[in-house]
Amino acid sequence: MLTQNQARLAIVERIRTAYQNNPTRTIAIGVGVVVLTPAVIPLLKPVAKAAIKGGVSMYEKTKAAMAETGEVFGDIVAEAQAEVAAEAQQKAEQTAALLSNHSNPKN
Repeated sequence: MLTQNQARLAIVERIRTAYQNNPTRTIAIGVGVVVLTPAVIPLLKPVAKAAIKGGVSMYEKTKAAMAETGEVFGDIVAEAQAEVAAEAQQKAEQTAALLSNHSNPKN
């Protein structure tokens, strides 16, 4: 895949080659582009606006999905931490019970 700079250089090279092969035609195309640009921009504005609106909508949906995913992940982490704490508490209680049974023999 071409980088942005490589793409620009490729376009410049194509224009240079076209100019060398047929300068009159290349100049005519350039003038046509300059003349038609003000007429074409208003036609392309709704298309560009729709594309931007679609991008903004996609961004908002992605943002909401990421927030929900973060919340679910946070819940899972909290549950795991609670389980680890409960297991540690259970081990501590078992150890305390074993130590009290060992230090206080019944016979």
